[in-house]
Amino acid sequence: FKDQAMMKTMSGGNCNLNVPAKNSYRMVVLGASRVGKSSIVSRFLNGRFEDQYTPTIEDFHRKVYNIRGDMYQLDILDTSGNHPFPAMRRLSILTGDVFILVFSLDNRESFDEVKRLQKQILEVKSCLKNKTKESADLPMVICGNKNDHSEIFRKVRTDEGENLVSSDENCAYFEVSAKKNTNVDEMFYVLFSMAKLPHEMSPSLHRKISIQYGDTFQQKSFRMRRVKDMDAYGMISPFARRPSVNSDLKYIKSKVLREGQSREREKCTVQ
Repeated sequence: FKDQAMMKTMSGGNCNLNVPAKNSYRMVVLGASRVGKSSIVSRFLNGRFEDQYTPTIEDFHRKVYNIRGDMYQLDILDTSGNHPFPAMRRLSILTGDVFILVFSLDNRESFDEVKRLQKQILEVKSCLKNKTKESADLPMVICGNKNDHSEIFRKVRTDEGENLVSSDENCAYFEVSAKKNTNVDEMFYVLFSMAKLPHEMSPSLHRKISIQYGDTFQQKSFRMRRVKDMDAYGMISPFARRPSVNSDLKYIKSKVLREGQSREREKCTVQ
């Protein structure tokens, strides 16, 4: 269904951004509570680290790119570490295209949770692949966060994390620090490379653009005078809301039943 020429409209502020459906992806971030999932997402979106911990129920973000004149859309689903609704977690996995599994290097239980999540993702996606006859790969990064802590607090060895990805060329392992911003850019670069997405989607490889440029953002001739050497731009949609559960269910059903055979998901709702 990636070859379909259908379009998805993203509304934000006073602009409408048309992104080809085949260039629209969803990144799902999973892991136990307090491991730094939202901190990694914050580093990706705005380069900041928040010291104050706020439990995540489920956060949804959307970033749109203009890369050498081509439009891309990345939806980011930052999930709850408590998983109060197993069916919702399964739906998040079913609709995900790329995955980041996060654990804390000083928390053995969070590593065990990542192992369970990895197994569940592979099982759920394998079942869907069998029904849809898809042959697509499953890009996944397993991320050991808080490597800025002293080694005396470490509960998971590096080789244990590496063993989780050793048999899968579409899965990589990184030890990062969202607080110190260590290896975060490198992790996203590898994830997007495995997903065969432009490496310019990585946080440090594109120019961040404000929503005020939205009207001209999608134009192939879009350039900013002061950054003529740049040909990759990214813009966060401040009005994006998570597509409804009903929309996601219809999306999965259409894949299984081969109805439409497109990547079309529900349009972004504007407050």
